[in-house]
Amino acid sequence: MNQKVQSAEPAWRRVAERVAEQHWPEGALYVVATPIGNLGDLGLRAWQALLRADVIAAEDTRASRVLMDAWGISTPLMAAHRHNEAQAAQAIVERLAQGQRVALVSDAGAPAVSDPGARIVRAVREAGRPVVPVPGPSAVVAALMGSGVTSDENPAFAFAGFPPAKAAARQRWLRQWCALPAPVLIYESPHRLAATLDGLAEIAGPQRRLTVARELTKRFEEIDTIELGQARQWLAAAPQRGQGEFVLIVHEAPAPEAADGQSVPPETEALLEALLETVSVRDAARVAARVSGLPRDLLYAWALARKPA
Repeated sequence: MNQKVQSAEPAWRRVAERVAEQHWPEGALYVVATPIGNLGDLGLRAWQALLRADVIAAEDTRASRVLMDAWGISTPLMAAHRHNEAQAAQAIVERLAQGQRVALVSDAGAPAVSDPGARIVRAVREAGRPVVPVPGPSAVVAALMGSGVTSDENPAFAFAGFPPAKAAARQRWLRQWCALPAPVLIYESPHRLAATLDGLAEIAGPQRRLTVARELTKRFEEIDTIELGQARQWLAAAPQRGQGEFVLIVHEAPAPEAADGQSVPPETEALLEALLETVSVRDAARVAARVSGLPRDLLYAWALARKPA
């Protein structure tokens, strides 16, 4: 073992003891984020919450048992997935009323965030029982950290989750999200990845930038930024790129510019966004041009890019 790692072990134990001494209320639901691939990403507080729980409500008890065994957690498991969430919620509320601690986990990442669990959390809150979030691994945050797509000046982003499975619904969905003036994060599975990449290129254009984050926190983690017109070529460049779990980040579209490089200032953008809520793109551009003195063609292009189809 690395000497530095060995010398840090006493400190690790001291921190673990301090976490164990923290307040652990009874009759509470602990919503625990679990690793998205790397077993080492389970936090100390999450580990303690799972150890102290009377039962762990899991999306897939078999998958969760692998994690629990790796961390020496023998807490009993109960099923809490999409198909039994209402019944599981009732059973959990009853357990909490008896003073038990219940931990809620999904297969990976944060429960109730594009995963089952939100219905259980709502039921527990409506019953007046405490909910304790125990944060940790998140594919959304990991992808943002590895992409550099946001900044201190503009930290905005949108999380869209999984696209619809059917082609027509998926295209409408992508068109809606790609119109937002912020980076958009999308989850996708291997068997629909190519279709979604094609849809994005068609809707957002081949020059729009895309970050593909696959197998986050795992051995073959890959984070690449490309133009959408290169996406199919990127996918075909290596056989493994069609495998694993994906987070796609559609970068914000660049602001339209006039031929002389003139751009739309923030105050005019705000005016156009307000106008687009009630009038057509053409009328919004006409009014904004009159107020700002900017070219109508420039404002029309900006408004057209932001107006949902």
